[in-house]
Amino acid sequence: MSRPGSRRVACAALLALALPAGLPAATPEALDELMRDLAARRHDHVTYTEVRHLAVLDRPLESSGELLYDAPDRLEKRVLTPRPETLVLSHGVLSATRGHRTRVVELAAWPQLAPLIESIRATLAGDRAALERVFSVRLEGDIGRWTLRLAPRDPAAARTVSEVVITGQHARLETVEIQEADGDRSLLTIGPEITP
Repeated sequence: MSRPGSRRVACAALLALALPAGLPAATPEALDELMRDLAARRHDHVTYTEVRHLAVLDRPLESSGELLYDAPDRLEKRVLTPRPETLVLSHGVLSATRGHRTRVVELAAWPQLAPLIESIRATLAGDRAALERVFSVRLEGDIGRWTLRLAPRDPAAARTVSEVVITGQHARLETVEIQEADGDRSLLTIGPEITP
């Protein structure tokens, strides 16, 4: 007769075997191939939804809108709900417009923003050198379904962002998850392409 404790251990072991494991680590060649495919995409215009979990709030913040990308370094985030706002990154300058007010920030003056912005910009551009300057980069899976794990190299940046996890298929990003060092996190889910 088996003991109840050993039965629980056996069930847990079987359950662990049945659960899908993470994607396998990719080869350096797979990362090169992914970066080439991403770099070949010169423009994107997609919908998005974003959910931010902040420790100071009881409920997550949700927003949605459109993302536009023009290679190599122009990103635009048009927030449509809950409140219209436009954020534009171009040539190292970030501008935020809400209503009739616009604020402009040179990214060089705010190095803690670099991991948040460069993770998306450099990935979309297929700019491996830029990614590896800012992050320790690990690719899992293959070109058909991949996960890019980015951990900031700079200790000061790592005090703000612990990891950025980007998933996708081929040259299309699907999600961008930002894990902040204080436990806050956001998940950006990229929707379908908007045709002109």
